Amino acid sequence: MKVLFVINPVSGGKEKRDWEEQIRNYFKTSPHNMEFFLMSGVDDSASVRTHLERVKPDRVVAVGGDGTVKLVAELVQGTSTPLGIIPAGSANGMARELEIPLDVNEALDVALDGREQPIDLIRINDREICIHLSDIGLNAMLVKYFEKSKKRGMWGYGQAVFRMLWTKQKMRVTIHTDEDTYRRQAYMVVIANARKYGTGANINPDGKVSDGYFEIVVVRKLNLIEVFKSFLTNKPFHPNRIEVFKTKRASLSTVRRTYFQVDGEYRGKITQLNAEILPAQLTVMLPITAELPVHK
Repeated sequence: MKVLFVINPVSGGKEKRDWEEQIRNYFKTSPHNMEFFLMSGVDDSASVRTHLERVKPDRVVAVGGDGTVKLVAELVQGTSTPLGIIPAGSANGMARELEIPLDVNEALDVALDGREQPIDLIRINDREICIHLSDIGLNAMLVKYFEKSKKRGMWGYGQAVFRMLWTKQKMRVTIHTDEDTYRRQAYMVVIANARKYGTGANINPDGKVSDGYFEIVVVRKLNLIEVFKSFLTNKPFHPNRIEVFKTKRASLSTVRRTYFQVDGEYRGKITQLNAEILPAQLTVMLPITAELPVHK
């Protein structure tokens, strides 16, 4: 195979590694051919697209966090080119969801010799895709604070959580789904293609990345200790405090402008959000033994 590695060299904060060198070492005994593209942070999407057209790889591997995975996924969606993932970011939510190992060599084993699995994507506001989780409200506020923080890793994340909890407020939201219209007061509303945030917080326990639906998770009540544990551990939110609606398309509107994020990237404040499922739109490489809640 011809394998193109798209590498974000600054992924993972201060814990930088020479990803290209590690990959080259792995390939010393491999029959496959490799190509590299190092992201610069300047017009990366157009540059990667040009590289894809030139190289015409049999497989593309994103080396980075959720932002890198999302960028590459947007370029190969709807094609027959499978996407592999090497988790190398400070947030690796999609890698967690797909049970990709954090060890580089083990992740490379999956990217090259794992099993192919089509998964769904969510189209947001007709402009971009969501591969993992998007939301409005408190978590999006958290993402904004974390992006602005000079401290990275779990310490910086913990500080952002405390700031989020200090300024928490409910929003009035109207939700239109395939089935009905709902009016709620909520702390956050999640558009979920997956189950867990990058921290491991299990916001959507019954989510499936390949069932042709997504979930709208409405967090209506908050216990401060519980939400802190939920964001920093694998503990799910209490089921009595959330509502979940399964749908193929939805529109959300809020009375006031509210914080909005897509796959861990803050997008500003909005009052309107539209979402639509794109079934089996992206082929990813999974571990042979992965026991994911996916449907063929």
